[in-house]
Amino acid sequence: MTNYDYDLAIIGSGGGAFSAAIRATGLGKRVLMVERGTIGGTCVNTGCVPSKALLAAAEARHTAADAAGRFPGIGSSAGPVDMGALIAGKQALVESMRQEKYVDLAADYGWDVIQGGASFSGTPGEPVLTITHDGGALASVEARSSVTAQHYLVATGSSPWIPPIEGLPEVDYLTSTTAMELSEIPESLLVLGGGYVALEMAQLFARLGTRVTMLVRSRLASHEEPEASRALMGVFADEGIHVVRRAAVASVRTDPLTGEVVAVAEVGSIGAKEPQEFRAARVLVAMGRRPVTRALNLKQVGVETGESGEIVVDSTLATTNPRVWAAGDVTGHPEFVYVAAHHGALAVENAFTGAGRTVDYRHLPRVTFTSPALGAVGLTDKQARESGYRCECRVLPLEYVPRAIVNRDTRGFIKIVAEAATGKILGVTAVAKDAGELAAAGVYLLEAGMTVDQVAAMWSPYLTMAEGIRIAAQSYTADVSRLSCCAV
Repeated sequence: MTNYDYDLAIIGSGGGAFSAAIRATGLGKRVLMVERGTIGGTCVNTGCVPSKALLAAAEARHTAADAAGRFPGIGSSAGPVDMGALIAGKQALVESMRQEKYVDLAADYGWDVIQGGASFSGTPGEPVLTITHDGGALASVEARSSVTAQHYLVATGSSPWIPPIEGLPEVDYLTSTTAMELSEIPESLLVLGGGYVALEMAQLFARLGTRVTMLVRSRLASHEEPEASRALMGVFADEGIHVVRRAAVASVRTDPLTGEVVAVAEVGSIGAKEPQEFRAARVLVAMGRRPVTRALNLKQVGVETGESGEIVVDSTLATTNPRVWAAGDVTGHPEFVYVAAHHGALAVENAFTGAGRTVDYRHLPRVTFTSPALGAVGLTDKQARESGYRCECRVLPLEYVPRAIVNRDTRGFIKIVAEAATGKILGVTAVAKDAGELAAAGVYLLEAGMTVDQVAAMWSPYLTMAEGIRIAAQSYTADVSRLSCCAV
């Protein structure tokens, strides 16, 4: 078959899907996008945009309450939160960005959009997309019962994973999605998990006035440097967030007398675990996400999936069917919208031009939007050693960074991981205000293959947090406690 309905048919409408559609249009291809839910995907609707908008609001309230203790002569206070108004404002922002950056953009590019479910039929040699039209108002063309394309891209994303904990299905639990739709602030909240979503949600609600307890299997941000975990533990303790480490939740139930959620967890190290009971008004499950692939009928067209439902792809994002590609969370690769966008464009180039480009995650930046934030790029100390490097690391407390001092907030650090023999920088991690910007700066240092000596000798504007990277590099050869405020 060579007379296809479209050159590219995309399942999904998030960051990966839009990036792919834009690149395909630039190549002169006819594009169809099929979306079963709300156009825009996770990031704009239930992920990055709404969560960061609410985090910014919570930080503003926290700053107002905290300023009097930080800055002499400043008096301030924070009153109760009108959760309904806060959520309405968040939703207005989401709808505005969705309209401008997704709905209007799709119309401007002239893609065909069908609102409805999609699954594969046909054969591995001739895949067909079967579509169930739900009559959504966003559809730009009438749905057909089936569509053929030269290439297909699956960009259906991921959804919160609900672990098989006894009693959990019978409890009115929250996820990161439903938590951001609450009309009232919970008096107390149990957060299950210690990853980036759990960290952001815990601090968000604590700063809005909720008593928060986190039940964490290992440590906070367990994939990052242990210094990051310790720094965030201190920050959370300061803000009244109770973090229980080495807590494996065994069961959850609702107390019929009080209406509280009751979680029983085995707490402690191996061989010394004890069951403990934790109570709160609500429980939020933030223990990871899983790819959305169950209804796609991928096996029908020879597309292999992994244990968690992720689509198995090679480094070019090709699946086990040469006409089916995948992008974003659905691949099981790092769950960042900028990864999905990169995937979408790269998959289209490989599908239609034979470019053979591959994905390289070596210098992928990672940011958790707590306050202070956690930002990292490259290898951690442990990862570098496991990769065979003999490393030399430096951890610079923020008390040596002038920007942090004048901010009157020295909670955190900047850490550099470098190869001992050459001084080449292998990784940068920071817990600090604007740590995401530090991670972005670290991307450029790693891409350039720079050494700590080179960074120590570079220009850096005084009273910026980025200056801390240069000071951390200087600490390899100097006692930074004996430098003047802007010494080079």
